[in-house]
Amino acid sequence: MALNRDEHGFDAPVELGHPIRTGLPDGHATGPEIGERLPDFTLPDANGNAVSFHKDRGTAKAAVVFYRSAVW
Repeated sequence: MALNRDEHGFDAPVELGHPIRTGLPDGHATGPEIGERLPDFTLPDANGNAVSFHKDRGTAKAAVVFYRSAVW
């Protein structure tokens, strides 16, 4: 990710209008549509036990957030 460094040495994301922040090309997959059923996946819980996204939540609804970028 491109960053701007200010006069104090702090880094910040490039402003939205900067040419490096272009849109995605047509046809580029960005993720599932709202309401689209996700494929099943399994991840470990806090204790290391495998948890299946569909199997372990039964019929309960879930919200999954895909956070595309982060500045750490």
